[in-house]
Amino acid sequence: MTQNHSDYDLVVIGAGPAGSTAARQAAQLGLRVLIVEKDPFPRFHIGESLLPYMSGLLNQLGLLERMRQQGHPVKSGAEFTNTEGQFHRVCFTDQGPGRFHTTFQVERSRFDQVLLDSAVEAGATVTLQAEVTDIDLSDDDAPHRIRYTEADGEPVEVQASVLIDASGRAGVISGKLGLRKPVQRLKMVAVYRHYAGVREETNPGWSGDVQIGNHAEGWVWAIPNSAGTLSVGAVMRKPTMRAAADREELLSDHISRIPRIVERLGTAKPQGPARQESDFCYYADQVVGNRWFMVGDAAAFVDPVFSGGVYLAMTTGMQASIEAAAVLDGRSTIEDSTARFTSLYKTGYDTYFRLVQGFYDYEFDMGRFKSELPDTVDDKSVSLLLGGDFWGQANAFATELRSERRWDLFEPFEVHYGCPAYPELELAERTAAAEPMGAR
Repeated sequence: MTQNHSDYDLVVIGAGPAGSTAARQAAQLGLRVLIVEKDPFPRFHIGESLLPYMSGLLNQLGLLERMRQQGHPVKSGAEFTNTEGQFHRVCFTDQGPGRFHTTFQVERSRFDQVLLDSAVEAGATVTLQAEVTDIDLSDDDAPHRIRYTEADGEPVEVQASVLIDASGRAGVISGKLGLRKPVQRLKMVAVYRHYAGVREETNPGWSGDVQIGNHAEGWVWAIPNSAGTLSVGAVMRKPTMRAAADREELLSDHISRIPRIVERLGTAKPQGPARQESDFCYYADQVVGNRWFMVGDAAAFVDPVFSGGVYLAMTTGMQASIEAAAVLDGRSTIEDSTARFTSLYKTGYDTYFRLVQGFYDYEFDMGRFKSELPDTVDDKSVSLLLGGDFWGQANAFATELRSERRWDLFEPFEVHYGCPAYPELELAERTAAAEPMGAR
């Protein structure tokens, strides 16, 4: 028999970084929150490299010290290398004062568990191994209805004043409403696995750095996500994958093309079979509706080359809950909330899409990409944007990317300026950039 509950202000579908951050924020704002998650926790997830701006965001959330205590490898830069062994390092100290210059390489199972635990500590309720079977979205003042089955197969129906879809690539709302669109020019696939027994003395670069190696058919990542363990993956276009007889051999072949990653692996041993991810990139033009929000990967997914996914997910999850609380207590209308959230979501993802698209247009070669940019795009602006400065108006690199009409993705929208990790600093820099030279 179906149970009926109608006592939630907010139901969040999904307990990944977007969902847990949204639930924690909402609970701290006094909302009654339920998280419905299909998987058991902790669980494996790809996406181990974080951006330096994540340190600023975690600091804003009061979780930075807890993450430090987890003992994750510290990341202070990103290395771009090629088939000849040449390399260029982006150092996060180039961002200048006022920002954190390091971040973490993480085991997502541990990282995500900390975020979920913090949501529960804030007052959210969570039900794990619960599969959402259907949703009824209200188009008036009535509550939304969410139906799911619990781990024991018991069907449950709950009602919520607001629904946040943080279901990732499953895309519950986008699937229900037919909102998802593929990004045809970025349809890539990946093959990856973890390697154990990695020794730091075989690393030709900097401890903790992510490596990105480009070759004629794609790019390869190497991420140290725990002591002695390296996540290595190869990203390529679909025809390359289809032409391969065996994905194990394909992964080994692509890794072998990047000498500095081969050197870093040394005698490390593969752990388990190679995994595959496909149809990487998609988006939705509508990301919010009548008291519902799509956050993180539920609305858009961008190629992970620059590791922006977790930061974008947590930022949009946090903002969705802020807007939900404002609508429920009457401080905002649905129309105003829709406009603000749409602007923030699309600005972040649009900026990141453009960064990735430029990298791909220049054949996965970051050095070549940067060489074609105007002189106003200096090392600081590159380090800032690669670090997560997706909402900064004063960033010359972001400004240049947004001027390229060939990289337009979303329907026209109002750009949002205001950094979630460093709001005061971004405002000060934006104000200074707008002042006439004589006034400084």
